[in-house]
Amino acid sequence: MSTGSKWAGWRRIAVCLTLGLLLAGCSGKNTYNRDYDKLPKGSYTGKSYTVKRGDTLYYIAWITDSEVSDLARINKIRPPYNLEVGQKLRLSGSAPTKTAATRRKTSSSSAAIAKQTPPPGAARCWRWPTSGRIVQAYSNSDGGNKGIDIAGKRGQPIYASAKGKVVYVGNQLRGYGNLIMIKHGEDFITAYAHNDTTLVRNGQDVKAGQKIGTMGSTGTDSVFLHFQIRYRATALDPQRYLPPQGSSPSC
Repeated sequence: MSTGSKWAGWRRIAVCLTLGLLLAGCSGKNTYNRDYDKLPKGSYTGKSYTVKRGDTLYYIAWITDSEVSDLARINKIRPPYNLEVGQKLRLSGSAPTKTAATRRKTSSSSAAIAKQTPPPGAARCWRWPTSGRIVQAYSNSDGGNKGIDIAGKRGQPIYASAKGKVVYVGNQLRGYGNLIMIKHGEDFITAYAHNDTTLVRNGQDVKAGQKIGTMGSTGTDSVFLHFQIRYRATALDPQRYLPPQGSSPSC
Protein backbone atom coordinates (compact mmCIF):
# COMPACT_ATOMS: atom_id res chain seq x y z
CA MET A 1 0.00 0.00 0.00
CA SER A 2 1.34 3.43 -0.93
CA THR A 3 2.04 6.13 1.66
CA GLY A 4 -0.77 8.23 0.16
CA SER A 5 -3.26 5.36 0.51
CA LYS A 6 -2.25 4.75 4.15
CA TRP A 7 -2.65 8.47 4.96
CA ALA A 8 -6.08 8.54 3.29
CA GLY A 9 -7.14 5.52 5.34
CA TRP A 10 -6.06 7.00 8.66
CA ARG A 11 -7.69 10.30 7.77
CA ARG A 12 -11.02 8.55 7.10
CA ILE A 13 -10.77 6.80 10.48
CA ALA A 14 -10.08 10.12 12.26
CA VAL A 15 -13.04 11.78 10.56
CA CYS A 16 -15.33 8.91 11.52
CA LEU A 17 -14.26 9.10 15.17
CA THR A 18 -14.88 12.86 15.23
CA LEU A 19 -18.30 12.46 13.63
CA GLY A 20 -19.10 9.74 16.14
CA LEU A 21 -18.53 12.18 19.00
CA LEU A 22 -20.56 14.86 17.25
CA LEU A 23 -23.53 12.52 17.01
CA ALA A 24 -23.10 10.72 20.34
CA GLY A 25 -26.33 10.11 22.17
CA CYS A 26 -28.81 10.27 19.28
CA SER A 27 -30.27 6.91 20.26
CA GLY A 28 -30.33 4.80 23.38
CA LYS A 29 -29.13 1.88 21.23
CA ASN A 30 -25.81 3.57 20.49
CA THR A 31 -22.87 3.39 22.91
CA TYR A 32 -19.55 5.24 22.76
CA ASN A 33 -16.49 5.11 24.96
CA ARG A 34 -16.65 8.87 25.47
CA ASP A 35 -20.02 10.59 25.25
CA TYR A 36 -18.99 14.09 26.27
CA ASP A 37 -22.64 15.17 26.64
CA LYS A 38 -22.61 13.05 29.83
CA LEU A 39 -19.38 14.52 31.27
CA PRO A 40 -19.23 17.58 33.55
CA LYS A 41 -18.64 20.58 31.33
CA GLY A 42 -15.66 22.61 32.50
CA SER A 43 -14.48 19.87 34.86
CA TYR A 44 -10.83 20.44 33.84
CA THR A 45 -9.42 23.76 35.06
CA GLY A 46 -5.70 23.58 34.22
CA LYS A 47 -3.86 26.04 31.98
CA SER A 48 -2.72 23.30 29.60
CA TYR A 49 -3.90 19.81 28.69
CA THR A 50 -1.90 16.73 27.68
CA VAL A 51 -3.66 14.62 25.05
CA LYS A 52 -4.51 11.05 26.10
CA ARG A 53 -5.45 8.08 23.98
CA GLY A 54 -8.99 8.48 22.64
CA ASP A 55 -9.13 12.26 23.13
CA THR A 56 -10.56 14.52 20.44
CA LEU A 57 -10.54 18.30 20.26
CA TYR A 58 -14.31 18.28 20.80
CA TYR A 59 -13.92 16.26 24.00
CA ILE A 60 -11.16 18.54 25.30
CA ALA A 61 -13.21 21.63 24.47
CA TRP A 62 -16.11 20.19 26.46
CA ILE A 63 -14.21 19.36 29.65
CA THR A 64 -12.36 22.72 29.56
CA ASP A 65 -15.51 24.73 28.74
CA SER A 66 -13.83 26.11 25.61
CA GLU A 67 -14.73 26.53 21.97
CA VAL A 68 -13.21 24.08 19.48
CA SER A 69 -12.37 26.99 17.18
CA ASP A 70 -10.48 28.76 20.00
CA LEU A 71 -8.42 25.70 20.90
CA ALA A 72 -7.63 25.09 17.24
CA ARG A 73 -6.54 28.70 16.75
CA ILE A 74 -4.41 28.91 19.89
CA ASN A 75 -2.63 25.62 19.13
CA LYS A 76 -2.54 26.08 15.33
CA ILE A 77 -4.47 22.87 14.66
CA ARG A 78 -6.16 22.54 11.28
CA PRO A 79 -9.23 20.45 10.39
CA PRO A 80 -9.86 17.54 10.77
CA TYR A 81 -8.19 18.37 14.14
CA ASN A 82 -5.95 15.33 14.44
CA LEU A 83 -4.17 15.01 17.80
CA GLU A 84 -1.22 12.95 19.03
CA VAL A 85 -0.97 11.15 22.37
CA GLY A 86 1.27 13.24 24.63
CA GLN A 87 0.66 16.46 22.72
CA LYS A 88 0.32 19.43 25.08
CA LEU A 89 -2.41 21.95 24.27
CA ARG A 90 -2.46 25.51 25.57
CA LEU A 91 -5.79 26.58 27.03
CA SER A 92 -4.99 30.24 27.77
CA GLY A 93 -6.85 32.67 25.57
CA SER A 94 -9.81 30.33 25.21
CA ALA A 95 -13.14 30.87 26.91
CA PRO A 96 -12.61 31.22 30.69
CA THR A 97 -13.43 28.11 32.67
CA LYS A 98 -16.03 28.29 35.41
CA THR A 99 -15.16 27.51 39.00
CA ALA A 100 -16.78 24.55 40.65
CA ALA A 101 -18.69 26.90 42.95
CA THR A 102 -20.11 28.80 40.00
CA ARG A 103 -21.15 25.58 38.29
CA ARG A 104 -22.96 24.42 41.44
CA LYS A 105 -24.95 27.64 41.56
CA THR A 106 -26.20 27.21 37.99
CA SER A 107 -29.47 25.31 37.85
CA SER A 108 -29.54 22.29 35.56
CA SER A 109 -32.66 23.52 33.70
CA SER A 110 -31.13 26.92 32.93
CA ALA A 111 -27.92 25.27 31.76
CA ALA A 112 -29.83 22.96 29.44
CA ILE A 113 -31.72 25.87 27.85
CA ALA A 114 -28.56 27.95 27.42
CA LYS A 115 -26.67 24.99 26.00
CA GLN A 116 -29.12 24.37 23.18
CA THR A 117 -29.86 27.98 22.20
CA PRO A 118 -27.67 29.72 19.60
CA PRO A 119 -26.95 33.42 20.16
CA PRO A 120 -29.47 35.93 18.68
CA GLY A 121 -29.27 36.03 14.90
CA ALA A 122 -27.42 32.71 14.65
CA ALA A 123 -30.42 30.45 13.99
CA ARG A 124 -30.96 29.63 10.31
CA CYS A 125 -34.02 29.29 8.14
CA TRP A 126 -34.67 25.53 8.20
CA ARG A 127 -36.97 23.38 6.04
CA TRP A 128 -38.48 20.02 6.93
CA PRO A 129 -36.24 17.26 5.53
CA THR A 130 -39.28 15.06 4.84
CA SER A 131 -42.93 14.74 5.84
CA GLY A 132 -44.41 12.33 8.32
CA ARG A 133 -45.41 11.68 11.90
CA ILE A 134 -42.80 12.27 14.60
CA VAL A 135 -42.47 8.94 16.37
CA GLN A 136 -39.76 10.05 18.79
CA ALA A 137 -39.16 13.64 19.86
CA TYR A 138 -35.97 15.36 20.95
CA SER A 139 -34.79 14.83 24.51
CA ASN A 140 -32.05 16.71 26.33
CA SER A 141 -31.75 14.05 29.05
CA ASP A 142 -28.71 11.81 29.33
CA GLY A 143 -29.00 9.12 26.68
CA GLY A 144 -32.03 10.86 25.18
CA ASN A 145 -32.84 11.25 21.50
CA LYS A 146 -30.66 14.11 20.18
CA GLY A 147 -32.91 14.76 17.20
CA ILE A 148 -36.34 13.78 15.93
CA ASP A 149 -37.46 10.53 14.28
CA ILE A 150 -39.89 11.02 11.38
CA ALA A 151 -41.81 7.96 10.18
CA GLY A 152 -42.59 7.42 6.51
CA LYS A 153 -42.46 4.98 3.62
CA ARG A 154 -39.38 3.29 2.20
CA GLY A 155 -38.08 5.31 -0.73
CA GLN A 156 -39.72 8.54 0.47
CA PRO A 157 -37.63 11.58 -0.57
CA ILE A 158 -35.24 13.20 1.93
CA TYR A 159 -34.34 16.86 1.35
CA ALA A 160 -31.54 19.16 2.56
CA SER A 161 -32.93 21.30 5.36
CA ALA A 162 -30.83 24.30 4.25
CA LYS A 163 -28.12 25.06 1.73
CA GLY A 164 -24.64 23.87 2.64
CA LYS A 165 -21.79 21.48 1.88
CA VAL A 166 -21.92 17.72 2.34
CA VAL A 167 -19.20 16.71 4.82
CA TYR A 168 -20.00 13.03 5.29
CA VAL A 169 -21.73 10.27 3.34
CA GLY A 170 -21.30 6.69 4.52
CA ASN A 171 -22.31 3.92 6.91
CA GLN A 172 -19.19 3.58 9.09
CA LEU A 173 -20.91 4.95 12.23
CA ARG A 174 -22.65 2.11 14.03
CA GLY A 175 -26.34 2.61 14.64
CA TYR A 176 -26.97 5.28 11.97
CA GLY A 177 -27.07 3.19 8.80
CA ASN A 178 -26.57 5.23 5.64
CA LEU A 179 -25.82 8.68 7.03
CA ILE A 180 -25.52 12.11 5.43
CA MET A 181 -24.11 15.17 7.22
CA ILE A 182 -24.28 18.70 5.81
CA LYS A 183 -22.37 21.69 7.15
CA HIS A 184 -24.13 25.06 7.04
CA GLY A 185 -21.62 27.88 7.53
CA GLU A 186 -19.16 27.58 10.40
CA ASP A 187 -21.55 26.71 13.23
CA PHE A 188 -24.33 24.38 12.08
CA ILE A 189 -24.49 20.77 10.92
CA THR A 190 -27.56 18.72 10.00
CA ALA A 191 -27.59 14.91 10.04
CA TYR A 192 -29.89 12.53 8.15
CA ALA A 193 -29.67 8.88 9.27
CA HIS A 194 -31.03 5.47 8.21
CA ASN A 195 -31.36 6.39 4.51
CA ASP A 196 -32.21 3.67 2.01
CA THR A 197 -30.23 5.44 -0.73
CA THR A 198 -27.93 8.47 -0.72
CA LEU A 199 -27.86 10.80 -3.72
CA VAL A 200 -25.03 13.18 -2.81
CA ARG A 201 -21.26 12.87 -2.39
CA ASN A 202 -18.68 14.25 0.04
CA GLY A 203 -17.75 17.85 -0.69
CA GLN A 204 -20.85 18.52 -2.80
CA ASP A 205 -22.66 21.86 -2.43
CA VAL A 206 -26.41 21.43 -1.99
CA LYS A 207 -29.36 23.81 -2.11
CA ALA A 208 -32.13 24.09 0.46
CA GLY A 209 -34.83 21.58 -0.45
CA GLN A 210 -32.56 19.55 -2.75
CA LYS A 211 -33.25 15.80 -2.72
CA ILE A 212 -30.29 14.10 -1.03
CA GLY A 213 -31.56 10.58 -0.37
CA THR A 214 -34.52 8.32 0.29
CA MET A 215 -35.97 7.04 3.55
CA GLY A 216 -35.09 3.56 4.71
CA SER A 217 -34.30 1.35 7.68
CA THR A 218 -30.52 0.92 7.46
CA GLY A 219 -29.01 0.61 10.92
CA THR A 220 -32.41 0.13 12.55
CA ASP A 221 -35.45 -2.17 12.45
CA SER A 222 -38.13 0.23 11.14
CA VAL A 223 -38.48 2.82 8.37
CA PHE A 224 -37.90 6.41 9.54
CA LEU A 225 -35.56 9.38 9.23
CA HIS A 226 -33.49 10.39 12.24
CA PHE A 227 -32.82 14.13 11.80
CA GLN A 228 -30.51 16.35 13.85
CA ILE A 229 -29.59 20.02 13.91
CA ARG A 230 -26.29 20.68 15.70
CA TYR A 231 -24.91 24.07 16.73
CA ARG A 232 -21.15 23.84 17.41
CA ALA A 233 -21.61 20.12 18.22
CA THR A 234 -24.53 20.80 20.58
CA ALA A 235 -27.76 19.07 19.61
CA LEU A 236 -30.76 21.41 19.24
CA ASP A 237 -34.44 20.53 19.30
CA PRO A 238 -35.31 20.65 15.57
CA GLN A 239 -38.97 21.40 16.30
CA ARG A 240 -37.99 24.72 17.84
CA TYR A 241 -36.48 25.86 14.52
CA LEU A 242 -38.56 24.14 11.85
CA PRO A 243 -41.73 25.83 10.48
CA PRO A 244 -45.12 24.11 10.89
CA GLN A 245 -44.97 20.84 8.98
CA GLY A 246 -46.24 21.24 5.43
CA SER A 247 -45.39 24.95 5.24
CA SER A 248 -42.36 26.80 3.87
CA PRO A 249 -40.00 28.91 5.99
CA SER A 250 -41.15 32.50 6.45
CA CYS A 251 -37.65 33.93 6.11
